[in-house]
Amino acid sequence: MTPQQIRLLNSLAPRLSARAIVTDRDAIAPWETDWRGRWHGHAPILFEPATVAEVQSIVAGATSEGVPLVAQGGNTSMVGGATPPESGEAVILSLRRLNRIRSIDRDGSLAIAEAGVILSDLHDAVAAEGRRFPLTLGSRGSATIGGLVSTNAGGTQVLRWGTMRGLVAGVEAVLSDGSLYEGLAALKKDNRGYDLNQLLIGAEGTLGIITAATLRLAPAITARAVAWIGLATPEAALQLLRRFEAAGNAVESFELLPSESFQAVLTHIPGTRAPLAGAHPWHVLVEAVASDPAAPAPAAFVEHVLQSAIGDGIVADAAIAANEAQADAFWRIRDSISDAERATGPAAQHDISVPVEAMPRFLIEAAAACDARFPGTRASGFGHLGDGNVHFHVRAPAGADRTRWLAEEAPIVTRFVDDLVVAAGGSISAEHGIGQMKLHELERLSPPPRMAALRAIKGALDPAGIFNPGKLVTLAPSAADE
Repeated sequence: MTPQQIRLLNSLAPRLSARAIVTDRDAIAPWETDWRGRWHGHAPILFEPATVAEVQSIVAGATSEGVPLVAQGGNTSMVGGATPPESGEAVILSLRRLNRIRSIDRDGSLAIAEAGVILSDLHDAVAAEGRRFPLTLGSRGSATIGGLVSTNAGGTQVLRWGTMRGLVAGVEAVLSDGSLYEGLAALKKDNRGYDLNQLLIGAEGTLGIITAATLRLAPAITARAVAWIGLATPEAALQLLRRFEAAGNAVESFELLPSESFQAVLTHIPGTRAPLAGAHPWHVLVEAVASDPAAPAPAAFVEHVLQSAIGDGIVADAAIAANEAQADAFWRIRDSISDAERATGPAAQHDISVPVEAMPRFLIEAAAACDARFPGTRASGFGHLGDGNVHFHVRAPAGADRTRWLAEEAPIVTRFVDDLVVAAGGSISAEHGIGQMKLHELERLSPPPRMAALRAIKGALDPAGIFNPGKLVTLAPSAADE
């Protein structure tokens, strides 16, 4: 420990419960590495406060002693956003014990959940009240509300409900001096100047520590239809999406998968099977729902659109899940892609967005450009076609050494892909955030006024630079944007 960390520990020990301070190396070690196993850090202390008051004490003490804090929830970041630096200068502030659902307002369709509430637990709690929180993703069993808010998470229902930014009605957070920002009131109109809620959402823990959020709920689903569709091109998938949109507003999820990702799941994920007979270059998973028992059945809606699309040659084959078990099996294929592709070997992974109408062409042309520029690699994209966000992966050549390729080749691939994205008018981070993985690329590709504004905000709210060092934005410009 550094002298500053020792002083912090000594000052907090009388004020925190024994469980709130962890110094055992075996207990800390699992939280020093990111979910993908690419980022490794070191933290001599892990704080696990159980109350907001304890968080305030930790933050105030850390600011006073100049000890950086790395906030963590479920540690499911895809960009190393919750991993402490290797230097050991920072300590981890875990919000997992702040796990109360403070209230569920059925009539107002609002819930107040603390930062450590696991997403699937929130789903279960609001379902018992006849409501739902309309955001889900593959890591719902471990991702926490604080992390989801801090990263402005997306998921598979953005098409209809938007990202966390649109689902958060209020935020409670501890600021750098230990004071509490109380912004949980779900006001529809509030013109008192800058919106601190919106600054904290997506800030990746660099401006404050989110301790709770007021979340917008939706009516419970009364019926759903899930279909698996085989087609020839991403352009055909976009035509199909437009047909669904023209027919009604029941579609909540529209996920596009290339055959490479689909086959990786069937190969590496036990218990998965192909929903359709025959091979198809591209696949779509679509879910339509109803929240009103009197509304038309989603299955009839989906069947009607698919029959028309098959008749017009847009769709080659399709299957509508016959029951909930089959629907879950379809979704398991989509949710398992990250695990399956991790098993296939190293890859340069990109969470990107381009305008929806440009996405089909981008998927084909960017993959071809990568394959030509980097012989032996295999590039493809999968994900949320309806909101223009795909996960574009360039897999290493067969037999490549994982460590060497990720360290030496992947950064070159990433610069190439990011340049293609920017040329297409897109963003190098659609939903995973910047973390430490994309820090230098953000600086390289962002206009100087944007970076200056980000640094000004960071400097104003975290002048000592203690919140999540080395993530999203640094207070001093780097060589990448000088």
